[in-house]
Amino acid sequence: MTKIVVLFNLKDDANVKEYENWARTTDLPTVNALASVNQFSVLKSSGLLGGGDAPYQYIEILDIASIESLMEDASSDTMQQVASEFNRFADNPLFITTDAL
Repeated sequence: MTKIVVLFNLKDDANVKEYENWARTTDLPTVNALASVNQFSVLKSSGLLGGGDAPYQYIEILDIASIESLMEDASSDTMQQVASEFNRFADNPLFITTDAL
């Protein structure tokens, strides 16, 4: 089982309501429809356990069949458009690949 965790903050000029609406109406349904994706979630951080602000505003978790199949799906025109839109909102996102123990 492979998961990709994406940590990011919004760019200074990004509108939170616009991003969250786009995530709900475009990003989530489009990515969840990909054959390579078992499940895709977008989470808004609410803070650190024990108190304090989290270093990232948003977390995405992609449960995928394989990196290779995701890369193939990501090359579609639709996903290229979604990626372009995501990059308008996200400020230097970190894409972390993981493997289950």
